[in-house]
Order: sequence, then structure tokens, then C-alpha cells
Amino acid sequence: MRDRPTRVHFPVPRHSACPGLLRIVPALDGGICRIKLPGGVLRSAQARAIAEAARQHASGMLELTNRSNLQIRGVLPSQESALIDALLSADLGPRVAAADDVRNLLLSPAAGLDPQARMDVHPLADQLLDLLQDTPALHALSAKFALQLDGGEALAMREHPHDLWLAAEDDQHLLLGLAGCPVDTPLARIDVTQTIELVRQLLLLFLELATPEQTRMRQLLAQIPARELLQRLQTRLDFTLQPAPSNWQAVAVINRPPAGIYPQAQSDLCMVAAGARLGRLYAEQLLVLADLSERHGDSELRLTPWQGLLLGNIPTARAAELLAALNTLGLLTHADEPLLGLVACTGSAACARGLADSKQHALHLAELLRASGARPQVHLSACPRSCASARVQPYTLLASTPEHYQLYQRTPEAPGFGRLLVPAMTIDEAGAWFARHHSAGTPDA
Repeated sequence: MRDRPTRVHFPVPRHSACPGLLRIVPALDGGICRIKLPGGVLRSAQARAIAEAARQHASGMLELTNRSNLQIRGVLPSQESALIDALLSADLGPRVAAADDVRNLLLSPAAGLDPQARMDVHPLADQLLDLLQDTPALHALSAKFALQLDGGEALAMREHPHDLWLAAEDDQHLLLGLAGCPVDTPLARIDVTQTIELVRQLLLLFLELATPEQTRMRQLLAQIPARELLQRLQTRLDFTLQPAPSNWQAVAVINRPPAGIYPQAQSDLCMVAAGARLGRLYAEQLLVLADLSERHGDSELRLTPWQGLLLGNIPTARAAELLAALNTLGLLTHADEPLLGLVACTGSAACARGLADSKQHALHLAELLRASGARPQVHLSACPRSCASARVQPYTLLASTPEHYQLYQRTPEAPGFGRLLVPAMTIDEAGAWFARHHSAGTPDA
């Protein structure tokens, strides 16, 4: 049994700090407690513990994040310590208290299951998480500093920028990239056996070179070119960084958030995926999900970076029954559901920075899209910080007043949200615009 982190002292909440399990930050609807799940995997017993803790010490509302983690909203005043203790008792915290912030490693929810995968990255992911926890110097990394490990799965989010990414070339080699994602050009190639030492030395080098203001890899690379950084890294390694292949191509991925039944590498088994409505679940739903994972699968819930869930190792003969149960539970199980293509931050209802009630506006936009047949992928953001979506969506509606949004379209030439298409529009006008410009068969930009 692993040691629980001490509760003698934990970080004092800061208004600008990222939430963590040991640092509950305030919001208009109460405290936010973020639980970082290794590999995005939540065991059924842990799911029950979270649901009970959320009902007893918070509002009962849960959010799935774009890094495959889970957060409890509405933590009640004076209930912070009791909530933290309940989560630690369920083995949901870090092994080392000071490491809670840095356990940021994204995998495909289908890792180890996807028939397209070039490598099962779970064993390597465990080693990387151990490295982050067991190396005290790495605890100085920013709470936003993140790694991605891509095994070549088709059910994967590859447009999610990370400070460091590793992608499987085959089952023996990984490709390295910095300040980007596995659709970018890799910088070097290594043997899988060299991964841990590479990451260790690279992260230590980053901490040595970065100024206090340079908390992310992209900020350091603005001062030190990537090739120069790799040259400095090479002097610290007892193996040679190999050149990256010039013809690298990542495995093709799904182009919309997953929902439905998907084949699995293991015979007679499949994966069943569903979305949560705008990323939100309630404690009662999580309790039912825990039961379903035990009844139909392997007692695990895999959270996805699309703010949904995947259940693996489902006997093929029972997949349709499980999918129907998820639909009855209120999850999004049909690929044509417009809500699957919408991402919305918590908005003015729960965030002091929010200009508009983006969650309610997203629900209304989904009704309009359902009627018109348009199926765009849209991010509704109540302020420019873009908390709900780490990647730039094909379209962004950025609030400018409580009832008006600016419409942007992602383009290769324009930074940030992309090209401004409409300077001010209501949600009804946005629905009409998508009905005219984005039919059901039109691919996203």
C-alpha cells in the first residue's frame, strides 16, 4: 500500500492558481477540486468515492476536463479538508504531496486497446509518472506544464498542444517534439528504453535554463531555438539522439469526439464511448457508471480529452446493451449529436471573468444545430482565456457582451482563435450562420 501524502500542510488557494486535489480554488459556485487521474483511468471503487464525496462535501456536480481529468465543483465552505481526506482515502491523490501539480501526462483513452496502436504505452506512462513524482527537482514545474505520450491510436487527441510530446514510430522507437503535438514535425528519435532518462534530463535542463517568467516550453524556445536546446541536451545524455524521419506521418484519427461502439485489438471485445453534456456529470450518474463498468467491462472508466468517457474490454455481444444504458443515463451516444461538437467553459454563471452564460448558450446553439442539420465543431468561450479547450477548435464564439459573441474560424495563417468572421452576433444569429455556411456534410476547417 502506497503512502498517503501528508496533510500537515498543503498549498493555500490562490485566485490565479490551477485547481488540484490538495489546492481547492474558489469560484462563484464554490470551490473547485481537480483530481488528476493516471492515464485518465478511474476505477469503479474510486468513482463511487468521488460521487459520495461530491454529494457530501460539494454540489454533486462534476466536470470532465480536456486533459482527461475530473474536477468537483461547488465545494462547500469549511468542507475542503474533509473532501481532501475522502479523496486521499480512495487512493486518488499523489504518492508525494508536492507532486500533485506536475502529474500532467496525456494518453489516448484507448491506450492498450486500440487496434491501430503501434505500442501499448501504459507501462511507459507509469514510469513517466513515477519520474515526475519521485524527482523533487521536477516539482518546480508549472502546474500547466504537460507531457503527451502517443501510442499511435486512432482514438486520440493529437491537436492538443503539450510542452513535450512523444509519439510511437513503431513498438521500439519514439519520436520527440517540443511545444506542440504529434501532428507536428518531430525533432529527434530515440529507443523506447532511453525514454525516462531523456525526459529526466530534458525537464531538468528546462528548469535550469528557464527564467521564472518562462513557465512553458514555448516561452523558452522563443529565446533558445529547439535545435540549440537539443544540442545542450545531448551533452547530458550517454546515448545519441537519432535524427527524426523526414517522412513522419501520424496514424489517422477520428475527426469528431467519439461516441458509439469501436473495435478493440483483443478478440471478441470492443470499446464503448460516450460524451458528457458539455463536459458535466452529476454524482448520481457517476455511481451508475461505476455499476455499468463492473457489469459489462473491466471495472474501469477511461476519461477522454473530449470531455467524455470510454469503457473498454466490453464483450462484443453486450456492447449495444451498454450503449443503450449510457444513453438512458443522459450521455451522448450518437455520433450525429450536435452537443458532441460543442465545447463551452463554465461561463458567467460560475466564473467571475465570464462575460456570458456560455453553457446555457451552448445548449441553445445545439437546439438550433439539431434543427438545421449543421454539425460544426465550436468552442464557446466567455472570456479570452480559453479554459475549456486546450486546442483551437475549427470555430470559436468569443463573448463580447452577455448576449453577443465574436465568431472566429481557425486558419493556418492567423494566430490565436484564427480569422474574425463576424464581430458581433447573438446565439440565434450564430445558429443561422452555421445553417447557411456549414451543412451536415461540410468538413470543419
